[in-house]
Amino acid sequence: MTDAPGARDSADMRLRRGARPATTHPHPATAGRAVVLSGATVVLPTGAVENGRLVVNGTRITATAPENARFIDVTGHYVVPGFVDLHNHGGGGASFTSGPVDDILKGIHTHRLHGTTTLVASTVTVDLDSLTRRAGLLSELAEQGEIAGIHFEGPFISPCRKGAHSAKLLRDPDPAEVRRLIDAARGRAKMLTLATELPGGLDSVRLLADHGVIAAIGHTDATYEQTVQAIDAGATVATHLFNAMPPLGHRSPGPITALLEDDRITVELINDGTHLHPAALRLAFHHAGADRVAFITDAMDAAGFGDGRYWLGPLEVEVADGVARLVADGTIAGSTLTLDRAFKRAVTVDGLCVEDAVTALSATPARLLGMDDTIGSLEPGKSADLVLLDSAFELKGVMRRGEWVVGPQLG
Repeated sequence: MTDAPGARDSADMRLRRGARPATTHPHPATAGRAVVLSGATVVLPTGAVENGRLVVNGTRITATAPENARFIDVTGHYVVPGFVDLHNHGGGGASFTSGPVDDILKGIHTHRLHGTTTLVASTVTVDLDSLTRRAGLLSELAEQGEIAGIHFEGPFISPCRKGAHSAKLLRDPDPAEVRRLIDAARGRAKMLTLATELPGGLDSVRLLADHGVIAAIGHTDATYEQTVQAIDAGATVATHLFNAMPPLGHRSPGPITALLEDDRITVELINDGTHLHPAALRLAFHHAGADRVAFITDAMDAAGFGDGRYWLGPLEVEVADGVARLVADGTIAGSTLTLDRAFKRAVTVDGLCVEDAVTALSATPARLLGMDDTIGSLEPGKSADLVLLDSAFELKGVMRRGEWVVGPQLG
């Protein structure tokens, strides 16, 4: 699929404004030699262990270190699991909905530089033929292990709560068309966001559940009662809770109340300081708990790249001071968030404990994806995916499958 008209000009504009792709900090890989990170606060499922150590041997975390292991003193730092992003549209100037494979890989790498070791590539609303072609391409990257799967956001969403989606391309959720996307993804579809109150919505939820694909309620104008029906039909995720849905009211509690009160629902939160007030975030954690909260980026091309003009599907976006808005009407258009920033904000601004932040960034989304046997926590036998943070929660190292993507930067 080709970029939207003017996309190349927009890219040139970004470079003229001084934006540059994110850069890495090369560091030798483990090269077959085990590594022991010692002296850090290691955040485990059972809690944070001070002056702890973590052993990496090959691509896995192990319980013991061989005699020839290399020790790295990371005293004063935190070692946390690699971040898992369920909802991400791009980064580094690249969109997951358009552009060639090299651009997609650039976007994936940009987020790895910020600690996201597992990523689900999200699409935006485009015509159905283009979406099925994109599903085929993304499924190949999933088969290669570059992404964890595909999330379709749109076109089956409410025109009343469309956000940064093209109104003329929206459609009611037809189960036959939903099945077409599932088939195009060749078993790599992980999630589909839809407005379940629309005609065909509940049948589509049931179809998704039957095929092992997460049905996510989002961009919805549903009532409380309609949302309860969708949950009973098999929906299990709230797409970016609070955003693109009716607000909570004391006589019309709407979808937010239904989604928070039901233990079957995991709620996505965009913790960038723009999409949510800290009190709204704390409300979600109070009612759902960290085990039902997944921090996401909802990132678009500008994440890790800079301010300028971009395209989100067929819609032009202006990013200024890190906030993305549609040029046409000023609607917020995704985010420029990276998960390392979401982590730091959760702890330093929102007042969450480190353990809860780790759960929302790693354990909960890994469980939701059915991947918690290999990722999401620092336990022997699991993939050596980890993030090194200093005492101020600034990123100082990223390891993915036993290879350093960033760092470690200890000087």
